[in-house]
Amino acid sequence: MSEESQVRLDKWLWAARFFKTRALASQAVAGGKVQVGGLRVKPSRLLAVGDAVRIQKDQDEFAIVVRALSSQRRGAPEAQLLYEETPESIAARAQAREAQRLLRVVGAAPPGRPGKRDRRLIRRFIKKEQ
Repeated sequence: MSEESQVRLDKWLWAARFFKTRALASQAVAGGKVQVGGLRVKPSRLLAVGDAVRIQKDQDEFAIVVRALSSQRRGAPEAQLLYEETPESIAARAQAREAQRLLRVVGAAPPGRPGKRDRRLIRRFIKKEQ
């Protein structure tokens, strides 16, 4: 990690491995999926150590504090040293993951197309409805 004083937000998000490419990071920031200090910002916003960043990516939402700056993408263990996730964020993501898991189990889709027996049961059910 280099001793930089400020780095562009999109470049830092890419270096911290939140996004696979810098273009994806820039699109997310421009689309309002990334906030710094609770405010919507531009991809060119200069980030400093201690800034609070909120990142919404797919179903997950991260609330992090910037601990170090880097404009170079390195391995995942080094990238994790660039930020610290808040305990509330970790708990909220775990709770959301558990809720998603429970929803999957309750409303499970059938394993595939209905077989001969299943089609007979469906027809019998439909006839009773009419």
